[in-house]
Amino acid sequence: MLAANSRAHVDCVSRVVKNADRLPQAPVPALILDSWRRSMDLYRLDPGSQQGPRILSQNLLNECRERAELFLRIASDAVARLHGRVSGADYCVLLTDAQGRTIDYRVEAAIRNDCRKAGLYLGTCWSEGEEGTCGVAAVLTNKAPVTVHKRDHFRAAFIGLTCTAAPVFDPQGELLGVVDVSALQSPDDRRSQHLIRQLVEQTAREIENAFFMHSSQGHWVMRAHGTPGYVESQPDYLLAWDGDGRLQALNSLARQHLLERHGRLPEHIGELFDLDQLRRASDASAQRLPGWQLYGRVSAPRCLRPRAQAPQHTQDPRIEQHLRLATRVKDCNLAVLVQGETGAGKEVFARQLHGQSQRRTGPFVTLNCAAIPESLIESELFGYVAGAFTGASSKGMQGLLQQADGGTLFLDEIGDMPLSLQTRLLRVLAEGEVAPLGAARRERVDIQVICATHRDLAAMVSEGRFREDLYFRLANARFDLPPLRERADRLGLIHRMLAEEAQACAVEVMLADAALEALLTYRWPGNLRQLRQVLRYACAVCDGGQLRLEDLPQEVRGEVEPAAQASASSPARQVLLDALIRHRWKPAEAARALGISRATLYRRVHEHRIEMPRMKV
Repeated sequence: MLAANSRAHVDCVSRVVKNADRLPQAPVPALILDSWRRSMDLYRLDPGSQQGPRILSQNLLNECRERAELFLRIASDAVARLHGRVSGADYCVLLTDAQGRTIDYRVEAAIRNDCRKAGLYLGTCWSEGEEGTCGVAAVLTNKAPVTVHKRDHFRAAFIGLTCTAAPVFDPQGELLGVVDVSALQSPDDRRSQHLIRQLVEQTAREIENAFFMHSSQGHWVMRAHGTPGYVESQPDYLLAWDGDGRLQALNSLARQHLLERHGRLPEHIGELFDLDQLRRASDASAQRLPGWQLYGRVSAPRCLRPRAQAPQHTQDPRIEQHLRLATRVKDCNLAVLVQGETGAGKEVFARQLHGQSQRRTGPFVTLNCAAIPESLIESELFGYVAGAFTGASSKGMQGLLQQADGGTLFLDEIGDMPLSLQTRLLRVLAEGEVAPLGAARRERVDIQVICATHRDLAAMVSEGRFREDLYFRLANARFDLPPLRERADRLGLIHRMLAEEAQACAVEVMLADAALEALLTYRWPGNLRQLRQVLRYACAVCDGGQLRLEDLPQEVRGEVEPAAQASASSPARQVLLDALIRHRWKPAEAARALGISRATLYRRVHEHRIEMPRMKV
């Protein structure tokens, strides 16, 4: 039986939603009213529910945190500072990913248990489709800061909370996650949260700008502010462009400012400023920007990632071709199967595919079939209704298939899915309907499926370990990713990952020739995942600003060949030869593309016995 305050809340929500068009003025802001309508009419949620939010299993939480590792690392200090400023008033701080799943939180020990009971905890899920109107869900929906105060919440379980949240965007304008500050008790007047909102928005901008600077260290960067003293420490506007002047990144305030000023986003920095003048003024003190009511400072690319070492357009041509074809296939409502060795970047490929498809604004939901016990995969994938089995949550749980509605479901290691579930998955793909465990009726879902595996599914079919009909449903659109040792963009990947790991370790390093040779020659059985771990280790142990051969793990430096004995078919020789051919045997351009000096290029040409046109070595 509902308590009196819960009954009053249910009556209020029902009355307002039903009669909103006839009311002279709604008792809640328009944003809240729209969310109430969706919560009731679209998601069929119960405003009287007293259940807390869904909590991810530990395996799924670990996956979410691993995928958001860079975001977590960059945001950690700002989240801690924010908590230090609000903890004295008994507020806790949540950081969620772009799907509203809590991947970090800070709370004082004295109120931790009470916060956990209220759902303010690591692993809680705050999408509007599951929890109705709440702070995180409102940001996910509207992409703007918001305060959802007490009875603004849709479900009765949360009407005692006040939640203020703000979005964090990446340099391309995509949502990275949400910063949320919540309290169990607060005054009834929502204006009491005004200062909290300012702090939350400021923290979101700090994280966004830090992520921007980390991602743009290989580009020219402009910091700008209306007051010269704040240009360096607290810039409002950030712009980044490559060596050719093409704009590569904007923070959200710069994006908004340019849209208001020009009606569109310029493609080239030369549309805004004189490019040569910017280069001449690089690394000088803040100066007035011509034609703008702003002061700005320009920084040249950092030495960690020179422009030619890791340009975005140098992705392995086979992967680019796969991505183009897969995008066409995916938008034709066909499932996609991605095959490749462990660590070869199958999930990265799937995310790129989602981002370039017509469903890019929908959710991207993942399930690693090998990381979850067989007994739990079915409930994670299909969900269940209340009381479906012993130990089931009393409110039920929405499965990943339903969470992916309107977007993409990525099933990693599909070869590890039990045969019994393969049958159910095949039916979902064929009929577009899903039945949660214990449900009496099926529900329509509109999803695209991308599957990935390192196994030989054809061999598993012949052995009876994988359903043949499911295999043919998936394998009509199959893409094989090359391992790292066979990729043409190894050099760019090495420099890009090195820049990221050096930034995380707060060091500036340059690769010594011998270390680069070892990284290019090593066969990388663990592929991209192993490369990242090796570079992380090397950045942690190197000393003196140069990453040397001895800074690499033994297994990596143990395979480097003496230059005098280098094989004619070695990977290092092939990278050098590819660069020379691609740049028509012009030494200066090839050296620039490889990120080395001309003298080093000539030395390596000699060591690898490469015969250059018009050159005797």
